[in-house]
Amino acid sequence: MSTPQPDRELMELLDRIAAQEDSALKRLYERTSSPLFGLALRIVRNRDVAEDVLQEAFLSIWRGAGNYRASLSPPMAWMGLIVRSRALDALRKRSSDRADLMNELDDELAQTLEGDSPNPMDTADASEQSFALHHCLGKLDHKQREVVSLAYLRGQSHGELAEQLKLPLGTVKTWIRRGLEQLRTCMARYA
Repeated sequence: MSTPQPDRELMELLDRIAAQEDSALKRLYERTSSPLFGLALRIVRNRDVAEDVLQEAFLSIWRGAGNYRASLSPPMAWMGLIVRSRALDALRKRSSDRADLMNELDDELAQTLEGDSPNPMDTADASEQSFALHHCLGKLDHKQREVVSLAYLRGQSHGELAEQLKLPLGTVKTWIRRGLEQLRTCMARYA
């Protein structure tokens, strides 16, 4: 089975972007920005925010092109997931007074990928795992995502979380337990 021509062209552009070719990024932008902008606009429903989302997505594509795996998804689907993720992040920022939590999570995930390991397979695996984790965390209820992230990224105890969030200890424990159960179920699909 041969790869469709548009996909082949986009895959070649992603390979060239992975080699840090500016002209390839410009060409990829020309070929894909319109549908990707449309996707961002449908999610955030604000033209200015959608433009910011698209810019952030192309920065992510520039940085992550070397991690793209054609065997996992077509190029437009991969880029669409990046745009969707950035757009959902933008919505969270606008709708939540605790939006910096997701940014901290993104920073933690990015630092995980910037390890000292020169092994490309380790980097690809880490990228796929962090994408899966980010996707699965995004499916959690906001409260569950917050307590799970605080507990595991900041290493806070249940008691510390209850005090910080001004919630009963039992509530915090329940949210963490249910959040972890949902994460396990979701992450199992990526294993």
